[in-house]
Amino acid sequence: MKTNDIRNLTTAEIEQKAKGLKEELFNLRFQLATGQLENPARIREVRKAIARSKTVLRERELGINNG
Repeated sequence: MKTNDIRNLTTAEIEQKAKGLKEELFNLRFQLATGQLENPARIREVRKAIARSKTVLRERELGINNG
């Protein structure tokens, strides 16, 4: 998910999306530990998506307008 796509969501939607991504990350780590993970690159993608979400939330909290 691109940063501009995240910025178009409401704050509540971003928080919900981040929560879902954290659950997905947990499941991916569990799959990695049990040797069932098919796409290891997905872990990195999910971590970056969580970071983007948190960044946009923090920008809104500080009142910064980007993009």
